Amino acid sequence: MEKPIIGIMMRCSIDSDHKPYQYIYDRVRRSIVQSGGEPLLLCPVGDVDYYPTGWKEFPEFSEEEKDSIDFWLSMCDGLFLPGGLKFTKYDKYVVNLAIEKNLPILGVCLGMQILANYNRDNELSLIESTTNHLQDEEDLYCHKVKIESNSLLYRIVQKSELEVNSFHKRTITNNISFKTTAYATDDVIEAIEMPSKDFVLGVQWHPEKMLDYDQDAMKIMYSFIEASRNYKKVKQSEVIGV
Repeated sequence: MEKPIIGIMMRCSIDSDHKPYQYIYDRVRRSIVQSGGEPLLLCPVGDVDYYPTGWKEFPEFSEEEKDSIDFWLSMCDGLFLPGGLKFTKYDKYVVNLAIEKNLPILGVCLGMQILANYNRDNELSLIESTTNHLQDEEDLYCHKVKIESNSLLYRIVQKSELEVNSFHKRTITNNISFKTTAYATDDVIEAIEMPSKDFVLGVQWHPEKMLDYDQDAMKIMYSFIEASRNYKKVKQSEVIGV
């Protein structure tokens, strides 16, 4: 069976010499491969230093740049939004276009926060809670989340409560375009989804880091890949039917 192509948004950072660079963690790439997808890295198209440039300093995309983004996104059957330190107008533009195309999307950590700011200004706040949301160890659980029964996430894991990892300092606010479907015990939002689309899911934790020891993380990743595989089938059938 032909594998679905999963676009992975690259993240920006800065090295010890203050030089900006684009990256993905290998754990992200491997999680897509292990779940049955074919990874395709999506790199920003603009001639801009993405890490040091402030939000309001980003230039508008040219028509040529928009065409380039559309071309690469058209190669994808699903879109994975990984965690990271910063998101930019490029991230938001790609997400808006992917939602427009009904492309399956899975956003984790920062990726969920990007989804939560769909069609609105950036709204994030620092967490003030006794619940730990920033663990030290990589392969451990951090806290529990409670899942709404009438949700895509519940249908995937078939559970009302999960143990998850956690690596974030900020939290989102409700967005009317999304349904909030999971909370931590301190009411921090832990999962959102877009009911009007086939598969647009954001989780605040990192299932891609948990595949070696957590069945629920596997279910989330496999469900995303399966949705992407179905998208690919529909896309191919439309081409054949032309």
